Amino acid sequence: MPDRETFFVTGFPGFIADRLLERLARKQCGFILLVQPSWLDRARVEIDRIARLTGRAPADFQIVQGDITQPQLGLTPADLAVTKQQTTRVFHLAALYDLAVPCEPAMRVNVGGTRNMIEFARSLPSLRHFHHVSTCYVAGKREGVILETELRHDAGYRNFYEESKYLSELEVESVKNVLPVTIHRPSVVCGDSQTGETVKYDGVYYLILYLLRFPFLSSINIGNDRVSLNLVPVDFVVDAMAALAFEEKAIGKTVQLADPAPLTTSELFNTIAQSLNGKRSRITAPASWVRFILMLPPSPKITGLPHRAVPYFFVKQLYDSSQAQALLAPHGIRCPPFASYVANIVDFVKGHAVLATDVHRQTQMKGTFEAS
Repeated sequence: MPDRETFFVTGFPGFIADRLLERLARKQCGFILLVQPSWLDRARVEIDRIARLTGRAPADFQIVQGDITQPQLGLTPADLAVTKQQTTRVFHLAALYDLAVPCEPAMRVNVGGTRNMIEFARSLPSLRHFHHVSTCYVAGKREGVILETELRHDAGYRNFYEESKYLSELEVESVKNVLPVTIHRPSVVCGDSQTGETVKYDGVYYLILYLLRFPFLSSINIGNDRVSLNLVPVDFVVDAMAALAFEEKAIGKTVQLADPAPLTTSELFNTIAQSLNGKRSRITAPASWVRFILMLPPSPKITGLPHRAVPYFFVKQLYDSSQAQALLAPHGIRCPPFASYVANIVDFVKGHAVLATDVHRQTQMKGTFEAS
């Protein structure tokens, strides 16, 4: 067995992977980072930043060039040999996150890439833990309470992103009996609960930007009381993953990293409006009207909400997180309620009309969050 723990991480650099590496780097472990050639410069900059913050040397973070869609991850024979010899734990975050992704790249990257990662993991002589980052939206069009112990369904999907992540998770689920697997399912990931920092404006940010652009419309609530939008700050997701990185009790488990008490979209609307201008809505628009208007051809240009994102504000799903809560409780980690950090999220948006750091394009391979 190797003398020390070494993590092999895909999806770096990326919104979640960057922060996860920073957390893990505070432990005395080695790191091998699979990076696509086009991301090498940014990866080196990020490693320098993390090294400064954690007191580590940049040389502690070994970059290997590769691609999860290629056989043996596109690694050179030398890199493959060293990686197999040293790796004890794996975090697989690389994926295409794009609700409008076409079928072919979604299946090639998310499904095919995960198959390649599983084959790679099975070849590791000293593997102790394989962490796969999925999404709560593997539930597709199912409704009601979604359990961590459930996966298979025939309810269908809203897009190829959901379907490809579902099929990816099926691949990982099928090897739980032969590999030490933990599957992480984040819900909708937003910015840092302390700083508000994010690298992209989607999900709940469509609503924040809408109310910033049309503050007078805060009196008309476009949410409803029958649907919730499950939000988790990125620091909670990363803290949870880092805590479970060495947790043997998590092996064989699927954990939904979700808010156990999510706000309804109506409550979410009022919480954001209150934070923005101290006002709450006076009336609530009928949900059927709201959805109809949002799907009209000119709506995206007016509201900023693309048609592909509209269904996610009407998803009737509740994500049970019993297993996640039980595993994280001994580590003192729990998901903060949205109301406790909404001001930080809103303040960040106010101060960053354009995201200078938004280099994480949705059509690139990266660790997300997503709903990863």
